[in-house]
Amino acid sequence: MAEPDSGRPLVRRDSDRGIATITLDSEHNRNALSARLRTELAAELAAAMADDGVRAVVLTGAGRVFCAGADLKEVGEQLAGKEPDPAAPGMAEIFSAIMEAPKPVVARLNGTARAGGLGLVAAADIAIAPEETEFAFSEVRIGVIPAMISIPVSVRMTDRAMTRYFLTGEVFGAREAAASGLLTAAVPAGELDAVTGRVLDGLRAAAPGALTGAKALLGADGAEERGKAFARMAELSARYFASAEAAEGRAAFFEKRKPEWVL
Repeated sequence: MAEPDSGRPLVRRDSDRGIATITLDSEHNRNALSARLRTELAAELAAAMADDGVRAVVLTGAGRVFCAGADLKEVGEQLAGKEPDPAAPGMAEIFSAIMEAPKPVVARLNGTARAGGLGLVAAADIAIAPEETEFAFSEVRIGVIPAMISIPVSVRMTDRAMTRYFLTGEVFGAREAAASGLLTAAVPAGELDAVTGRVLDGLRAAAPGALTGAKALLGADGAEERGKAFARMAELSARYFASAEAAEGRAAFFEKRKPEWVL
């Protein structure tokens, strides 16, 4: 798919009966978390949180992929010397904005999630996906590590599941994701809207002040420590992305071949 016109938003927001739906709309790169998309996503999240008419937020994607994670083309350009957008929020800011939001965020997955996309899933308060959805912490297969997303993911997944999928990078299904705690529910595709709708009706029925208080209660501990952890993980992530293995991993990804280390 061709790249979008530079004037077209990569993130859009719609509202209905107190629910703001924020849609990642960058199909040309599988809704990857480019600087521009992160900037627009942060702005739409902030606008929804500031709107007194919004009770909760649904986060979803356009097309067949929810989010493919980092924009590897953009990463490569920056490592080659292109200056990053200084105004663009980092991954930590995006995940923190969701985890510490005063209103509930529901991830309604429209399709596959990979790498950094799983950070969005884990950061959300509730996450629902069709049973055929596939997931993967694919970082190790391109020479990097899931540093930044380890913070929200570790809140959700069991240690055994996280260890397996972080180390192997293998693809796993929605049922496994739900069993591990990464998803709230894996449902038949035909029931996705109905199940999500029941969750949203529950949020609509909650008193706004009590809903905000309950959200704060659930995330009351650890915000300061998470901030420090994100800072450490950002340094670690940058070191791995600048490595020779990561350069080979990106080249193999774009050339659609196996990296040289595959046995």
